[in-house]
Formats: sequence, structure tokens, C-alpha cells
Amino acid sequence: MSCNHTKGAQYYQMYWYRQLPGQTMERVVFTTFGTTNDFGDFSRDKFAATKPDTDRGTFTVKNVQPEDKGLYFCARCANYEAYFGQGTKLTVLEPGHYITGPTVRVLPPSPKECKSTRKTIVCVASGFYPDHVGVKWNFGEDTPRETDSAALREDKYYTITSRLRVPAEDWFTLGKKFTCTVSFFNGTHTEDYSHSIYGVKANLTGLTREKYLRITQTAKFSYGVLIIKSSVYGAFVALLVWKLQSSAGKQND
Repeated sequence: MSCNHTKGAQYYQMYWYRQLPGQTMERVVFTTFGTTNDFGDFSRDKFAATKPDTDRGTFTVKNVQPEDKGLYFCARCANYEAYFGQGTKLTVLEPGHYITGPTVRVLPPSPKECKSTRKTIVCVASGFYPDHVGVKWNFGEDTPRETDSAALREDKYYTITSRLRVPAEDWFTLGKKFTCTVSFFNGTHTEDYSHSIYGVKANLTGLTREKYLRITQTAKFSYGVLIIKSSVYGAFVALLVWKLQSSAGKQND
């Protein structure tokens, strides 16, 4: 793995860290330009690091094993602050497992969201190995979305889901396209796998969302008025009966 500092900047130190699955980040080696590397508790038989000049450095994992799977980071220090790179993901293919691209499906919103101002569109990528994937949508970054932080392992393969929350008026626009694209690194290059669904004009009753909300609100109001009228009428009848009973009682006396 290689790491480059800002070109021309005189940073003489470089640090290499690793983060194994489910564990915290730990420093493997500290390198300084022109001096011996400090591996701390780690073995030089397992790792190697070089810093040939002030701009760049390299890090090597020797004789890789499945337990070496994880994220590896480089960092440099300036004024006592550490600045990290985005990291490199290392995967060691397991015996009997073959590199397999994902199957991507985009699912429409649930009918239970009929009264919601937003619709949740779900993208599911499944059946891939290893878990070198990224998910993106054909909508602006300001549209709420949530993608699983890590792919879920199911037997030999992985699954990952992403949810996009679009305004209801977008979903109720006939023919509007919603596309989910999953990028998959197959060991040599990255391939894109996509699937799309399209917005609908109306729900199953033939009503647009706006009309449906107006009708339900009107119905609620009418029902409330009916309840009030019924209560008033019931009170009037009760009062009338009470008066009749009082009159009958006076006549008997």
C-alpha cells in the first residue's frame, strides 16, 4: 500500500494503522525519513514499511492470512495533530469462495406510507463476494438516505441495503425514474450494477395523494360534526322525556 503527503510539504513522519473487524484502530509502525522504523509490538517478519522521501511512504503485509482482513490507514502529523487518509480495505479471499457480482433490486414504497409526506424506496444488493461495494442513487445529496454501514454476511455471500426518502410528489409523478447503482470491485476494476423503478400517477384507488388527503380530512370533519349533532339531539330528547315525566307526575298528584 502506498501513501502520499501533500506534494512539497516537509513532513518527515508517517504512521500506519490497522483496524480489524469489530476492533479499535491500532498503530502498527511509525516511520521517519532517513531513520529506522519503529514497529512497537508488531513483528518485522509480518510487516514492512518504507519512507524514501518526505512526500511518500509504503506499507506491506507479508504472507497475508484471513485474519489480516481489515482497514489500513496512513497518517502524518503536523503541529501535534494527526491527519489520516481514507484508508485501504484489505480482503483475503477464502478457500472455495469465488468473486461474484451483486444482484440489485429496487423496491417501491410500502402501502403503509400512504399518509406520509415522503416515500421510502429501498435498494437491495445481494449474492456478492467479497464485500467491496458502494451504493449511490440518482438523486441529489440533500435527499435523505441511509445505507447499511457494512454488508451482512449470509452463508458465502453478502447483502447490503440502502433506503432513499423522496418527497411524495416525486413518487406520484408518472414515469419519474429512481435508480440505485452498486459499484463492485472485482479484484481488477470496479463494475456498476444498476436497477430502476418508476413513479406512479395514482394509488390503487385512482386518487392522487393530495385528493386522498383532502377526502380523508373532509370525512373526519363530517364525522365530527355528525357526532356533535347526535350529542345535541340526544340531550334534547333526554330533556323532553324528563319534562314529560315531570308533567305526568304533577297530574298524578
